Amino acid sequence: MKLKQLQNIFHEDLDAIYGEEEVDSFFYMLIHDYFDITRIQMAMDTSYIIEDPEKIFEALSFLKEHVPIQYIIGETEFYGLPIKVTNDVLIPRPETEELVQWVLKKVDKEKPLNIIDIGTGSGCIAISLAKNLPKAKVYALDISAKALKIAKQNAVLNEVDVAFIEADILDFQNIEKESLPDKFDIIISNPPYVREKEKQLMKPNVLDNEPHLALFVKDENPLLFYKVITQFAIMHLKSEGCLFFEINEYLGKDMINLLHENKFYEIELKQDIFKKDRMIKGKKEAR
Repeated sequence: MKLKQLQNIFHEDLDAIYGEEEVDSFFYMLIHDYFDITRIQMAMDTSYIIEDPEKIFEALSFLKEHVPIQYIIGETEFYGLPIKVTNDVLIPRPETEELVQWVLKKVDKEKPLNIIDIGTGSGCIAISLAKNLPKAKVYALDISAKALKIAKQNAVLNEVDVAFIEADILDFQNIEKESLPDKFDIIISNPPYVREKEKQLMKPNVLDNEPHLALFVKDENPLLFYKVITQFAIMHLKSEGCLFFEINEYLGKDMINLLHENKFYEIELKQDIFKKDRMIKGKKEAR
């Protein structure tokens, strides 16, 4: 079957769901991943024929069911790095890249640092920091053994050394002391922050495919993870060390109050590229 015929089938079946431009994007991603054919090559030679299109038809079926293209291909890109993904981990978002960029702008890249990423998932935050801060020792914690398996693969793929820890941050006092350094310079986290009542605002490709464990918190306690991680930071962050969070866009003021109440200073609330309150930073009080 000619590639052009396949592309037409994709548009016939998917344009009503995703729109023409996004369907083209999906199609070119798939033919590059499956057949090593680029968009430019296809434009220059419209006679490309695929002998066995079964795999791409399978991908088409998944797309009809709103399965994210990243899960179909099994990989995405984060901060310029390849990151493997399965439905055991969240697909990294551009907003999280902004969080990483913010950290990198705030730290001295020539200084040895101890950094921990809490709720690491695919490992995208920890790995991108390790890649860009070669003198840092980076730790990454997650409750999910399946997520950590993917994160470890991503560390190998990107040739970085990250110390992975399987543990529940909600029970951080029982984390084995020998698995952590005494103090950290940077604590960073993108924890679950979507309230149950916000499910109705989410698209099916997210709601039906990405791990709810990494997404949702109860409506009555939306700052659960932030409160616990802040307590962890009080114990394990160096004086004048920095705590960075990705946050729910509707809870910026609550997060400012949380950090202020716990004696953090130089608190900054930062918007993402979509002008939503998405990140916050605080510095631990010197004691």
